[in-house]
Amino acid sequence: MLIGPTLGRYFALRFVRTILGVFVTVFALVYTLDFVELLRRAGDAEGASPGLMAKLAFYRTPAVAEGVLPFAVLFGSMAALLQLSRKLELVVARAAGISAWQFLQPGLFVALGIGAVSIGIYNPISAVMKQRSTEIEAKIFAKSTKAGSGKDLWLRQRGLDGEAIIRAETAVEGTTTLAGVSIFTFSNTGIFETHIEAARAILHDGYWELQDVRLLAKDEPPESFDTYLIASSLDPGQVRQRFTPPESVPFWQLQETIARTERSGLDATRYRLQYDVLTARPLLFLAMVLVAATVSLRFFRFGGVGKLVLGGVAAGFLLYVVRQVTEGLGASGLITPPVAAWFPAVVGSLLGTLTLLYQEDG
Repeated sequence: MLIGPTLGRYFALRFVRTILGVFVTVFALVYTLDFVELLRRAGDAEGASPGLMAKLAFYRTPAVAEGVLPFAVLFGSMAALLQLSRKLELVVARAAGISAWQFLQPGLFVALGIGAVSIGIYNPISAVMKQRSTEIEAKIFAKSTKAGSGKDLWLRQRGLDGEAIIRAETAVEGTTTLAGVSIFTFSNTGIFETHIEAARAILHDGYWELQDVRLLAKDEPPESFDTYLIASSLDPGQVRQRFTPPESVPFWQLQETIARTERSGLDATRYRLQYDVLTARPLLFLAMVLVAATVSLRFFRFGGVGKLVLGGVAAGFLLYVVRQVTEGLGASGLITPPVAAWFPAVVGSLLGTLTLLYQEDG
């Protein structure tokens, strides 16, 4: 039996407020920490003003905050149910003949709705903003010696003229553009020939286009060029796929990306896994509400609420660990992407339902 519309809207509004409250709080905390870290990284980088760092942090934060959405649903649902219980509203609802399954319906519908919005709207926006943030980082930090993240990117290419080793400080996601580039070239016999430093490098079919270049050749004085070209045997599609993580591809473009990657003869497992993880998100959020309900329906006057809340937090983190493990197995190909993505959500939902059945119906 469905809950009444008036009471349903009231309960749903409480869930929405607490879930959004938790998410906004985490979003603000992530933004503040990232902004401080970017100011530290910027140092004396040219053009790295506090205003631009604030803008960059704003572009980076949504992608990071997206990872905590399940916990926002869990903690927000726990807070909503505990508030209803503390104010005896759940007691009144039970006295009126409303079962736990009925007053949980609004929370479950809210979880499914938030999951759908996060897939169709939030994820595409956060992915685009993340790509934009890498472009800004590439422009600001390309020449900065103090701003390196410590996660350099490396490539090796072989050609008729010899071998080249390419190191880059960062890559602009979704493109074949590298920033903060150093290239070491060797002859066919393995003898070092030149060291090339460039602010940016763009891979085209058959060649690299280097910008703002400084060329250091053996036994020759250094030379500077605005633009410099070197031959390349690398495939632009492979480079783009290597430096574009699945999290940076909007949900509505994942199917196209999967098809394009497979047509190129490349492995699309990571993108398939990301697609399945996103499509399973509403069910995962529903599982979080059920887990929250198992530890939040006890009346305050009975005591022991604190231990139950800690148990709910532990259950949420356990579900998170299981999710990370299964996704890791899916990315490595040990299990199929659908199993890796849907297993935590399905198991969490079933365990939450089973626990509630035991608590409510014996």
